[in-house]
Amino acid sequence: MPDISLTTLVLLCLAALAAGWIDAVVGGGGLLQLPALLLGLPHVAAAQILGTNKAVSIVGTSGAAFTYLRKAPVKVGTAVRIGLAALVGSMGGAFFAAGISSAVLRPVIMVVLLGVAAFVMLRPSFGSRTTEEDRPPLTRARIVTAIVVVGGGIGFYDGLFGPGTGTFLVLALTAVLHLDLVTASATSKIVNVCTNAGALAMFAYQGHVLWLLAAVMAVFNLVGGMIGARMALAKGAEFVRGVLLVVVFSLVAKLAFDQWA
Repeated sequence: MPDISLTTLVLLCLAALAAGWIDAVVGGGGLLQLPALLLGLPHVAAAQILGTNKAVSIVGTSGAAFTYLRKAPVKVGTAVRIGLAALVGSMGGAFFAAGISSAVLRPVIMVVLLGVAAFVMLRPSFGSRTTEEDRPPLTRARIVTAIVVVGGGIGFYDGLFGPGTGTFLVLALTAVLHLDLVTASATSKIVNVCTNAGALAMFAYQGHVLWLLAAVMAVFNLVGGMIGARMALAKGAEFVRGVLLVVVFSLVAKLAFDQWA
């Protein structure tokens, strides 16, 4: 573990706790956890920050996925297939990342997110279906679309740029598979575990993970993830919808700050 003060360690653990909660409910916990690591460890290489962030996140995401799987109607086979496509997509995105300017991508992503927020606010019924009978049949065409577009496409985005991947997964799974927001959040956790595992394996192979710090933060991230999953299950789609809008606007604000700061 790098030489950090007790105050910094406590703040990093609190950030991990909150990030785990946000990730479990609607995705986007990296908006909090990654900046916290960057601020708390200013002299640590960026690759080690990213690798440590993935090592922490995969624990909380796995805990949230386990919590969801016990009570949410998740089709695990479909989720794993989408996750494997996302893993491949993220590797492809990472391959091209060096040649793409994030300054070009940020405005595009901001516009897309604002469009998403407007859609969610203007369509109160979006993601509100809660019973299997309310959903259209899960056809092969929709599954293939989810694997290619949600898995491959968002996985590619995660490797290329990254911010808000969990949020995009929830929205895309809701739109493509006609899931309610709670089930989409649950399914996205399985997909996220797959993408995080691939990235973590690469960072670990390169020696870019601060394992002791990651282990301490991971405990808090796990607790936050399990609490968030339980709250989403208990409070339902309207609760997830509210958190989703907060996270979307927070992501837009962060991207705007990064663009023009």
